[in-house]
Amino acid sequence: MSDHDIARDGAGPSGTAGTGRVCVIGASGKLGRYMVRHALDRGYRVTAVCRDKSVGKLEEFADRITLVPGDTDDPEVIGRAVAGCDGVLTVLVPWGVHGYASGTAQAVLDHAPVDSRLVFSCGWHISRDGRDVYPLRFRVAAAVVGPLARLLRVVDVKDQVEACRRIFASDRRWTVVRGSDLEEGESQGLPVWSRHVGDPVLSSNLTRRVDFALFMVEAMTDDSLVHEAPAIVGCRTPSALARTAGA
Repeated sequence: MSDHDIARDGAGPSGTAGTGRVCVIGASGKLGRYMVRHALDRGYRVTAVCRDKSVGKLEEFADRITLVPGDTDDPEVIGRAVAGCDGVLTVLVPWGVHGYASGTAQAVLDHAPVDSRLVFSCGWHISRDGRDVYPLRFRVAAAVVGPLARLLRVVDVKDQVEACRRIFASDRRWTVVRGSDLEEGESQGLPVWSRHVGDPVLSSNLTRRVDFALFMVEAMTDDSLVHEAPAIVGCRTPSALARTAGA
């Protein structure tokens, strides 16, 4: 698959309805809740992990999911949650400066069932092979915001980079989905993707959050995405439509 390969008709990966168990780690956030909803709609049995203080955000799913409260970088919590799961969907959030994202990734890599599909989410700033080409505005923002957020001990972007380094080095059946800027709104369909930021198809730099979650869930059944780090963009954005028209 070349750098310019995208899903046919702008659809993204496809798969059959779920018949197994899925664990959503980081389920209480906006992206996590969308993933829970998509997984339930596809017939999966869902186990959800979130911090104790965020349990109330999952109340709408209370009678439809198995809830495991606790820190997502706690190996014991993750071990209990992923037992017997066919797929694990993980939101890599670099909260604080104590290795939260890398700890979460390592716990999943260590404890998820051997044959399970592992799908992680992160931002475009992650690069697997160093061949991504970022626009100047993106590079300036990363150079300013990243160090400032770490100085304030709020977010450590380098920890998310470390989390993905560990995933890329693993022989597990992983996919790292790299998201553009996100917006709310009704689903437009599965995003399109490319291997590298800088591909013109990604230039719109915008994806509906509900569709980011949809790509995550669908990736579990697309073996062509194993050991890939697709960068995605909304299938109805101008850059995606331009690619479709050109094709």
